[in-house]
Amino acid sequence: MHGGGSTGTAAAKHATRLAWALGLTATYMIAEVIGGLVTGSLALLADAAHMLTDVGGLGLALLAIRFAAKEATPQRTYGYLRMEVLSALANAVVLLLLTVYILYEAYQRFQAPPEILSGPMLIVASIGLVVNLISMKLLAGGSSESLNVKGAYLEVLGDMLGSIGVIVAALLMMWKGWVLADPIIGAGIGLFIVPRTWILLKQVTHILMEGTPANVDITLLEKKLARISGVTAVRDLHVWTVTSGFDAMSCHLVVADMSGASEVLREARRAMKDDFKIDHTTIQVEDEALRRDEAELHV
Repeated sequence: MHGGGSTGTAAAKHATRLAWALGLTATYMIAEVIGGLVTGSLALLADAAHMLTDVGGLGLALLAIRFAAKEATPQRTYGYLRMEVLSALANAVVLLLLTVYILYEAYQRFQAPPEILSGPMLIVASIGLVVNLISMKLLAGGSSESLNVKGAYLEVLGDMLGSIGVIVAALLMMWKGWVLADPIIGAGIGLFIVPRTWILLKQVTHILMEGTPANVDITLLEKKLARISGVTAVRDLHVWTVTSGFDAMSCHLVVADMSGASEVLREARRAMKDDFKIDHTTIQVEDEALRRDEAELHV
């Protein structure tokens, strides 16, 4: 079984800051939904959907820290590490559905623009900008130490731009009376969500299909194993991702002389860790003569 991870990771050191950022973002997201419904602003509702990506990203970051520390069980030999991936899948699907709704609503408003309370809309968006700046300040320190925290930081940075967009829309309606600014900004924020969500969905699907991690060149990896002294063939090679930051590898290494099997195994593990950053490996060393005999039996 795979044991629970360490809670002393770079991301874990900033768990409290992540939790504060999550609390602020989630609270304001709810306030923004209410503000959007009260003012009639699609831009606010679209920005609330965008903030949902932040809530999802921050939540996943905390989820990864929490579940990485849980011990595995006989029923779940990898523990609960895949919970992060399943949560990301749900997040991506919900966001795509929200984007479809936002774009449909924007189309409807182009046909018949509703009355929008631009003053309250400006106030709500300005508060959102302040919340985003506070969250960015909370996460800035950890963003240089942890990819997990950096991802959350970039999510909040993106939402800050969304808040600025809503403020611009509110000002245009107040000063110029341009009511189409709201659906235009709303549709723009909706479209901004799509590429990021689509990338997330592709990454999640790739992990669930146990595809080769993007950071691993499996051809180079196989060549590296094949060059180890004593190895005559590399068989049944698989590399996959259990959850973000946790890649695993398994393979069979065929050797001519089993007396050197221990050294072959040590060298293979060292190569995986140093050259490919893969710590979780399952490597079986096989006798070439035995494998040849077994192959002949199946002829």
